[in-house]
Amino acid sequence: MARPSLEEAILRLRRRLGRRGTQSGLSLEARLASLEREMAEVKARINGLIFVVLGAVISELLTRLLQ
Repeated sequence: MARPSLEEAILRLRRRLGRRGTQSGLSLEARLASLEREMAEVKARINGLIFVVLGAVISELLTRLLQ
């Protein structure tokens, strides 16, 4: 017996809840969308920080080599 996929389980739960879970489902989707945006911002900040650190290391190496 194969295990049901996550999508199938979610669909069964939505059918079982019917219209009762609609409002909470929308709230959950809004919170997830907000979390996705925040995670994208954190990722961008970390990438920026990595490039700043790499730039500082490269410039330090160049100044030591050219002295």
